[in-house]
Amino acid sequence: MVSLKEYASRMKENQKSIYYITGESKESVQTSPFLEKLRRKDIEVLFMVDPIDEYSVQQLKDYEGKKLVCVTKEGLELEETPEEKKKKVELKAANESLCKVMKDILGEKVEKVAVQMRVDDSPCCLVTNEYGWSANIERIMKAQALRDASSFSYIQPEKTMVINTDHAIIAELRKKRGNPADATLKDLVLMLYETALLTSGFSLEDSASLSARIYRMIKLGLSIDYTGDIAADLPPLESTGGGAAEGEQNEMEEVD
Repeated sequence: MVSLKEYASRMKENQKSIYYITGESKESVQTSPFLEKLRRKDIEVLFMVDPIDEYSVQQLKDYEGKKLVCVTKEGLELEETPEEKKKKVELKAANESLCKVMKDILGEKVEKVAVQMRVDDSPCCLVTNEYGWSANIERIMKAQALRDASSFSYIQPEKTMVINTDHAIIAELRKKRGNPADATLKDLVLMLYETALLTSGFSLEDSASLSARIYRMIKLGLSIDYTGDIAADLPPLESTGGGAAEGEQNEMEEVD
């Protein structure tokens, strides 16, 4: 157990904020991608894993002039060297078209796809609005609204997908961005999003679709044609009245 007073006494000389992360358990937040950058910079992060912590930090905005900052939300600003600032500008420009392609594929699942220096080892993560709800509060509210899903639909936080441009997966996607209609590219982007949901603390929206995509990727790795699997995922065409009548007539003729 660490108090805010103890944390403040150990803060780095130029550190202006108190950083914290909320989650279901200590084990779940220890492996969070949001800690990667802060670990590299040797910045301490408070683990808040009690449900009441979420409500407490919404009321306690600062402590002794130090702002409390949730590392899973937008607005995280870490001290950067001139080289890091220059690199960030260059990476944003170089990956602008990739971000657009990924946003087109994900549609309304995310508010935007952006380049930010937030993760080191993971290919991407999902952050929420600075003044909105975190993934953990979404989990808590979803559990409370379990018996009535409609009551939860209006409180889901908007998500931004943050990509790590230094990661090998993102580098390969950058090469494929010229063909946004490519079925494999779509599967890869959607799998990245669904994996990021889990690693960022959200619940998976559609496990069946993720499973189907994983199987298709396995087939691709084994050089097995899987284009038919994609067609099977598409909704059936609506039949017209004439077509149905014609089918019934053919069946009657066969009976005769």
